[in-house]
Amino acid sequence: MPTGLNTGDSAWVLVSTAMVLLMTPGLAFFYGGMVRSKNVFSMLFMSFVSISLVTILWFAYGYGFVFGPDVGGLGLIGFGDFRFTNIKPTDLTGSIPTYAYALFQLTFAIITVALITGSVAGRIRVGPWMIFSVLWVTLVYFPIAHWVFAPSGWIHKWGTLDFAGGLVVELNSGMAGFALAVALGPGVRFRRGEPPQPSNIPLVMLGLALLWFGWFGFNGGSALNDGPTAVTAFLSTMIAGCAGMLTWMFMEWLRARRLSKLGSGTGAVAGLVAITPSCAFVNAEGALLIGIVAAVLCSFAVEWKFVLGYDDTLDVVGIHGMGGIVGTLLIGLLSTGVIKTAGLFYGGGAALLGKQAVSIVVVAVYSFVVSYLIGKVVDRLFRLKATPAEQLAGSDLQFGQG
Repeated sequence: MPTGLNTGDSAWVLVSTAMVLLMTPGLAFFYGGMVRSKNVFSMLFMSFVSISLVTILWFAYGYGFVFGPDVGGLGLIGFGDFRFTNIKPTDLTGSIPTYAYALFQLTFAIITVALITGSVAGRIRVGPWMIFSVLWVTLVYFPIAHWVFAPSGWIHKWGTLDFAGGLVVELNSGMAGFALAVALGPGVRFRRGEPPQPSNIPLVMLGLALLWFGWFGFNGGSALNDGPTAVTAFLSTMIAGCAGMLTWMFMEWLRARRLSKLGSGTGAVAGLVAITPSCAFVNAEGALLIGIVAAVLCSFAVEWKFVLGYDDTLDVVGIHGMGGIVGTLLIGLLSTGVIKTAGLFYGGGAALLGKQAVSIVVVAVYSFVVSYLIGKVVDRLFRLKATPAEQLAGSDLQFGQG
C-alpha cells in the first residue's frame, strides 16, 4: 500500500465518480423530457455518446493538457502524462490514487459537453455534433480546466475560488451554448414564435432526481476526502437546491398565479448550479441566499432570448450561464474564510470579489469566442445545423428504426 494513501478518502472519491457519471444519463432524461417527442432519442443519444467520446479523449491527451506539467510556467495549458504513460496505479494525488482523481475529473468534462446540447436541441445533426465536441473539449474545456483546477493554472494560482466547477462546467457550458446558438441561428419553431412543448414531464422529474443525487458527488467529492469539507459541500448543495426550487415557484406565482412542475425543476437546477463553485466556502445561510438569488436572476435570464433573439432551446444560457456567474461572484461576498479567503461580508477585503469578477469575464469571453468559431467552422464544413425540413421532421429520424 502506498505511503500516504487514505482508503476512506479513496472510497468516497470513487463513489463520487460514479455519482457524477450518473448525472449525464440524468441530464439525458431531463433534456429528453423537455423536447418534442420527435427529438427525444437524439437528445438521449448525444448525452450518452459524450461519455464514450470524452473518455477516450481524456485518456489520450485530455488529462495531460489539464494536469500535465505547465507549459512555460504561464498557467495556460499543461503538456505531458499523455495516455497516463507516466502515472502508476500507486501514484497519489493528495491521499487518493491519481487514477481515481483522473476518473473523477473526467466525469466533469463529460457532463460539460453534454450540457451544451440543450442550447441547440432539435436543430443539430448528431454526426457533426460529435466533431464539434472533439474540437470543443480540446480547445475550450481542457484549457479552462487547466486554468482553474490545476495547481499551476493561472486562475488557480491567482487565488480565484471555484470549488467544484462554477467556471469550468457551469459558466463554460452556458457561454458555449450561447455561442453555438448565435453561430447557428434560431430554429424554425423559434422564428415562428411557437412555445416549447415538453413531451414527458415525468421524464424531466426523473432526470432532476438523478441530477440532484449526482450533484452531492459533484460537490462533496470535490473535497477529495470524507471529512468536514465534504459534509459542508453536501449540506450547502441540499439547501441551495431546495431554496432555488421554492423561490422559482414563488416567482411563477407572482407572475402568473400558477405553479408548474417544469418550473420547479428548473429552479432546483438553478440553485444547484449556483452553489457548485461556492458549496464549501459558505455556511448554511450563505447557501440559502445563493439559492434564492440564483433562482430570481435565472428566472429573468431565461427570458433574454426572446428579447435578444437567440434560440437557447432548453435555457442552458439562462440557467447554467447565469447560475455560474451568481455562484462564482457571490463567493467574493459570502465566503466565510473557514477554508479559503474570506469574502467581503465576513471580514475580507474587496480583492477576492475582484478576482472572482475578472475570472468570470475572462472565462466567459474565451469560451464564447472560441466556441463560436468552432461552431461556424463545423457548420460550414460538415453542416452542423439541420435544415428546416429536418427540424420539423424531428432529429430522431437520423437514427432510422434502430
